[in-house]
Amino acid sequence: MMPAAAATARVRIAIVSPNFPNSADPHLAIYNYHAARALQRWADVAVYCLIPSYPRYLFHPRSRSFRQVDSNFRLPGVDVHYVPYPAVPVLTRAFNGRTAARYLRPQLAGTPPNLILSQGIYPGGEGAVRVGAALGVPVIVQGLGSDLRMIADPFMERGTRNVLQRAALVLTVSDELRQRAVALGASPDKVQAILNGCDPELFRVADRGAARSKLGVPAAARLVLYVGRFDPVKNVDVLLEAAARLVPSQAQLQVACIGTGALETKLRALAQRLGLSPCVRWLGACDPKDVACWLAAADLLCLPSRSEGCPNVVVEALACGRPVVASPVGGIPELVDDSCAVLTPPGDPAALAKALAIALDRDWDERRIAAHAGRSWDDVARETFEVCQRLLTRTGCGAA
Repeated sequence: MMPAAAATARVRIAIVSPNFPNSADPHLAIYNYHAARALQRWADVAVYCLIPSYPRYLFHPRSRSFRQVDSNFRLPGVDVHYVPYPAVPVLTRAFNGRTAARYLRPQLAGTPPNLILSQGIYPGGEGAVRVGAALGVPVIVQGLGSDLRMIADPFMERGTRNVLQRAALVLTVSDELRQRAVALGASPDKVQAILNGCDPELFRVADRGAARSKLGVPAAARLVLYVGRFDPVKNVDVLLEAAARLVPSQAQLQVACIGTGALETKLRALAQRLGLSPCVRWLGACDPKDVACWLAAADLLCLPSRSEGCPNVVVEALACGRPVVASPVGGIPELVDDSCAVLTPPGDPAALAKALAIALDRDWDERRIAAHAGRSWDDVARETFEVCQRLLTRTGCGAA
């Protein structure tokens, strides 16, 4: 149901995001795109994606692709502006928030929004609170995961604490992150958790046999699916080592990996050394509809990460009726229980192999599993807008 105020004047919300789909990586942080698009049901939304621009001949971070982004790249249903700002890896980390503010402010100054929502704490959140203070606009910052769970150094911690204290409100995608925000200095009465959702029209229970026939997966395969970045924090190497332990007892085992990342070459080499090449598929980045098809085909989703916020792929797997084998980190325990998941400590291939064996041998109730995923992106957007609306009413910064 639409909040009452949304039926009158439209609120203008500027979303500041350091991670958003772009021409170089159209699948990057796709959940931020879905959240922004759904929010437009209640407000006029414009997205400003802050992109660090590194000197051409200087070393670049290995964790992500930093190819040149096409500023004319567009996504359906969302007004996106790509805002590059100069940076040098590590060396400018303590100043990136101020620099981002300097490049962001001219983008917003012409027609200031009623509210700024930052998808991330630092450095984008610092840029947002600085611009908000300059324009007299309230700012909400949102903690998504690593920005609160994996703070790299004292400079970033100081910047994070500063943003949490200066923002008008703090949103997080899990209660675990809410507690971390409070521990880092946010006032408890201004922090609220709003969990992620998914597209229920796309991610839903579907026939496994039909999906396997479409994808060329044998009917008898025991298919374990991974979806995410190939990044150290995701522990994909641990999944491969666990799979190698399972092969002798699970002759039909297959592992399908959806994603890209800096570790892909090393992970492929590891799979070859472990003798897994015949049973591991490397699928690259996939559109959401293809992810949904692979979830339908899979026996289970495996997410062995050592850190997560509220992983959207877990919500999607549950909506498809697929059980999850994952680490009990971040918001994952808030999404699942024993009826839909097996949780095991991160970083232990033997423990993960045991958990996978238990999950593969269990007879799961896919309809019961799907009942755990009752949240849509519209639910997320509605709850987010209600928070925005209350803040605007309190501050008197609502739409004229």
